[in-house]
Amino acid sequence: MALLDVARNALPLVGVDPAVLNDADVAHAVVLGHNVVSVHGVPGVEVALRRNGQLLEGSVTVAPGVEVARPIHLCFGLEGPRDVQEVRVDFQLGQGARARVTSCCAFPGARDARHLMHATLVLGTDAVLTYNEHHHHGMHGAMIVAPHASVRVGTGARFFSNFALLAGAAGKLEIDYDVAVGDDGLAELSARVVARQADEVTLKEAVRLVGVRSRGLIRSRVVVQDDAHAEVVGITEAAGRLARGHVDCREIVLGRARAGATPVVRVLHPEAKVTHEAAIGSVDRKELETLMARGLSPEQAIELVVSGILR
Repeated sequence: MALLDVARNALPLVGVDPAVLNDADVAHAVVLGHNVVSVHGVPGVEVALRRNGQLLEGSVTVAPGVEVARPIHLCFGLEGPRDVQEVRVDFQLGQGARARVTSCCAFPGARDARHLMHATLVLGTDAVLTYNEHHHHGMHGAMIVAPHASVRVGTGARFFSNFALLAGAAGKLEIDYDVAVGDDGLAELSARVVARQADEVTLKEAVRLVGVRSRGLIRSRVVVQDDAHAEVVGITEAAGRLARGHVDCREIVLGRARAGATPVVRVLHPEAKVTHEAAIGSVDRKELETLMARGLSPEQAIELVVSGILR
């Protein structure tokens, strides 16, 4: 089977129609292991990716003033169960540019594999970027996934990040995002993770509000079950005048699982304000009883409550 066909077969696992890879109006890059399978740009969007030894290096550049009509698709997969994939990508959005990125990471057969992502994202003045990252792992639970990102949000720019790992066993997941927001800028980070078996999840997200009237939101929803363990750290630092930030963390613990949350709030300007809330615990018993009184089994009631948390 051709490598591109392998990628097409994996995309439905993360809810993506494989037809996007044949659409001339959709910019994309497809990677399996360290093989660059396909790269395609569109007017105003330049996508470059190349192999440099055991490292994949690339860039995605959106020209100033360009509004990309269709999401840019980045598709990552592994050929063998023990592959190591390390990727470094730079994203540049020019002044006033608008784009959406769908990053698809499908690793259904991975065992002792590693996927390491180092991303740098720079948003110019008034640029808008929505970055959606969807993961699907197999149930082997032995791989390491480490998405790291450094983001700079320019004056009046807006950055929206949505990370989801809801299917399969995460293995060892280490998320580390650091976002700096300039004058009148906005950053919203959202993460949804389900940890199973003996998964180890570390979710660290930092938003640094350095600009005047900069705004930031960190929102995380984590469900841990079986023998899984999750630690969530949300950092908001407000140094700009009239900066506003909020950290919102909720973790549900099922079975023998363990969870911890550390909201870190720093206010470095007398006219800035940051709030936070964190909740860790089991599914509310009264809520379960209400659902069970309506005919649901205990398992169905728990599943319904958990799915509502992860929306």
